[in-house]
Amino acid sequence: MSEGRGRGSQLEQIRYLRQSGKREQSRCPWRQTMPGLPWNCCCLLLPSVPQVHVSAMLPVDVPLSHLGPSVLLLLQLLLPPASAFFPNIWSLLAAPGSITHQDLTEEAALNVTLQLFLEQPPPGRPPLLLEDFLGRTLLADDLFAAYFGPGSPSRRFRAALGEVSRANAAQDFLPTSRNDPDLHFDDERLGQGRTRLVGALRETLVAARALDHTLARQRLGAALHALQDFYSHSNWVEMGRQQPHPQLLWPRQELQSLAQVDDPTCSDCEELSCPGNLLGFTLLTSGYFGTHPSKPPGKCSHGGHFDQSSSQPPRGGINKDSTSPGFSPHHMLHLQAAKLALLASIQAFSLLRSRLGDRGFSRLLDITPASSLSFVLDTTGSMGEEINAAKIQARHIVEQRLGSPMEPSHYILVPFHDPGFGPVFTTSDPDSFWKQLNELHALGGGDEPEMCLSALELALLHTPPLSDIFVFTDASPKDAFLTNQVEALTQERRCRVTFLVTEDPSRFHGRARREVLSPLRFEPYEAVALASGGEVIFTKDQYIRDVAAIVGDSIADLVTLPLEPSVVVPERPLVFSVDGRLQRVTVRIHGEVSSFWIRNPAGVSQGQEEGDGPLGHTRRFGQFWMVTMNDPLQTGTWEIQVTAEGIPRVRVQAQTSLDFLFHFGIPKEDGPHPGLYPLTQPVAGLQTQLLVEVTGLGSRGHPGDPLPHFSHVVLRGVPQGAELGRVPLEPVGPRERGLFAASLPPTLMSTTGPFSLEIIGQDGAGQGLHRAAPQPCAVVPVLLELSGPPGFLAPGTKALLSLHIASFSGPRDLDLRTSVNPSFTLTSNLSRVSLEQNESAWGRLWLEVPDSAAPDSVVMVTVTATDREASTVPPTHAFLRLLVLAPAPQNQLPAPVYSTDPVLTTTSPTLHPSTSVTRGRAGGGLVGNPWWGTVGGALILLGLASC
Repeated sequence: MSEGRGRGSQLEQIRYLRQSGKREQSRCPWRQTMPGLPWNCCCLLLPSVPQVHVSAMLPVDVPLSHLGPSVLLLLQLLLPPASAFFPNIWSLLAAPGSITHQDLTEEAALNVTLQLFLEQPPPGRPPLLLEDFLGRTLLADDLFAAYFGPGSPSRRFRAALGEVSRANAAQDFLPTSRNDPDLHFDDERLGQGRTRLVGALRETLVAARALDHTLARQRLGAALHALQDFYSHSNWVEMGRQQPHPQLLWPRQELQSLAQVDDPTCSDCEELSCPGNLLGFTLLTSGYFGTHPSKPPGKCSHGGHFDQSSSQPPRGGINKDSTSPGFSPHHMLHLQAAKLALLASIQAFSLLRSRLGDRGFSRLLDITPASSLSFVLDTTGSMGEEINAAKIQARHIVEQRLGSPMEPSHYILVPFHDPGFGPVFTTSDPDSFWKQLNELHALGGGDEPEMCLSALELALLHTPPLSDIFVFTDASPKDAFLTNQVEALTQERRCRVTFLVTEDPSRFHGRARREVLSPLRFEPYEAVALASGGEVIFTKDQYIRDVAAIVGDSIADLVTLPLEPSVVVPERPLVFSVDGRLQRVTVRIHGEVSSFWIRNPAGVSQGQEEGDGPLGHTRRFGQFWMVTMNDPLQTGTWEIQVTAEGIPRVRVQAQTSLDFLFHFGIPKEDGPHPGLYPLTQPVAGLQTQLLVEVTGLGSRGHPGDPLPHFSHVVLRGVPQGAELGRVPLEPVGPRERGLFAASLPPTLMSTTGPFSLEIIGQDGAGQGLHRAAPQPCAVVPVLLELSGPPGFLAPGTKALLSLHIASFSGPRDLDLRTSVNPSFTLTSNLSRVSLEQNESAWGRLWLEVPDSAAPDSVVMVTVTATDREASTVPPTHAFLRLLVLAPAPQNQLPAPVYSTDPVLTTTSPTLHPSTSVTRGRAGGGLVGNPWWGTVGGALILLGLASC
């Protein structure tokens, strides 16, 4: 698509580019443009999603640590369009056929993961053979199926890669990073950029060793962004280099032959394409971007439409971010730069693998089909049976799965009692977890309300994303004020919370009740369970051991099947669909049930009688029923009819690897780095895209079988299930990649209640497929961005944080509340703000880290914005994870056993506190979104605290 082509909708452009950009499989653009490429490859390159098939592996002479005598480069570029390089898939709209930061990051991770699998044979399975992957497009699903067994879910691995890729792309969007030349190797700040790069890699290691893998992935994404930018923004490629810079990850060695401030580096170029504007010399330089700092005489610019420095002599630029001359004056060298950036990214991943070991590296990227085991336990005197039930289930899970691919990758334990909670215990060692759990005993007592939500919040801070958390208690929460915050945190972490509550009015021993308790006292648990996609199960002591068996079932890779209607309606059956990708279907019914029946598509029914029936096995524990259906199940429409007092709860779950991940984003088209700015939740008033990534498309299928296809996303109100909209899913790239995009309807952006996401489609045989996201979503009223300093916190220091608030949907009068866990001193200069539509405000926070702060401890800062005028509008939360890090000896990591490996160092960032609150348009936090409007005007900033 030419630059002058008129634009239709963004998705129409994606469709056009995908259909018009096909190449013959016998051609490989990498080979054509890079004669020095030492790999043979056969590839199919689409402008929408470049990909390469593997045909050979040859030895190379680059020092890729831990990869063995040979290096396998699998050029399977997952998604295209790019800029410094461009951030992510949405950059396709600006520069078709480019290679993005997302491509490079995911490609490098898959290379090193495959090498790990080749070198470490799977237990109980034959080793992987390289020839099995030759001539095939490499996909995460295929890797997992080959290594862990057919149908092994890759959902968590792909989610971890997504975290790294989005953190990488965010460097081009976040206000604290997008204009910092040190983070992009701009403005000839090559030495400073290298220092920040190796600092971010060291921070990745420290966070991973502290088992804070979310923070580790964020820092890894930032490090990879800078590393990849070096090859696009400097003249390393123009100097004829065929391998990555040999000293970039070796901070003990000075970068050599750097251009000085008075060395002219570029000649004037008045064209978009500037192939010969670099002066003929061998000094290393990079382009200047923007006007701060100003470009010295004779220096190169970054270049492109949005670089103001490129209009000052010498004009033009040298960036190789994309294939578009309008963005990249050295576009003709884009693929060469991408090749070196990919090799360098493999070096970085390999370095982390050598430092962390294979187990640590696998945990960093969640290279496992298994989930985590996370318990929150009430340890007051009345909880003896519940604690024993948790111990029994934990022991059963550990013994049953030890040494298998489904062995939990993390164990988390948080006790609470009267009046305290914690500390949190985290480990990857099952024996350590069992020892810690076995030391818990029910002691003491007090009034019934307990600090349950505080303990749950602590567990959420330390539990990996996409995990299940189980809360055992017999008391209501004393800290119900945390309900909204914990709800938001479960959605940010994508964790599902199940409460097992043994509320027994006849039992008084060990639990004093000082007042008449409200029958609504458990509503906070209901709210958190609803927000997280979990449930609240009320039972009694005599049944808790049996009911707790759902813990073992839930840490398998289960999906919850959508029901129609979503809640029980008298005289109307619940309907759900079973497809050929589902197995181990379980029906759970909870309530004062008098009768129920389940009917399959052939009309065969089974009632509530316990024991074996024609469809499955039924067990009853008080008011809790569990029916385990027989495999294989008949595909088609099933029905459940329940007769009960009140409103019983029904949940249908199944095991499958065919599932989906999703995230939201704001298209950003008119800045120097077009792409999709990622969001956890959609923001009212903003044009929002939904990105869906289907996992397990090839599971349980046969080679050559048609792949399943998903056509629509259905949005439903929660909990009643009314359909809010049905939006087409547009495939992005080749079908086997499973990527889809959808534009959310404007009507949804005005809704105030939670909504769920479901995707519908057909399998290769034309049978229906239906999957639901585990957690509901919500449209938040304002955009809230919280940013911290680069690097880590040190005991005895004060850190400056930055807060940005923007409204796009109308006037907002907001109260701002801050909190920090653990309870460090946190002050803010902004406690209330009034915004008109398309206005924004900036504030600052100061976090004091005491001398007593434990090294390697996680700190979570939360900012909550509440609308003072509209009580029905949900609050908006922003979370920032930080890690306390003690200075390393001699400010560097220990030297490796082999001298050729990089040695990572760190730097302590200099903070410049300020008490100012700035004003600006709402788009100030995200450059260039034309539909955000141009309304400026003065902001009314209230409640400014003196500092």
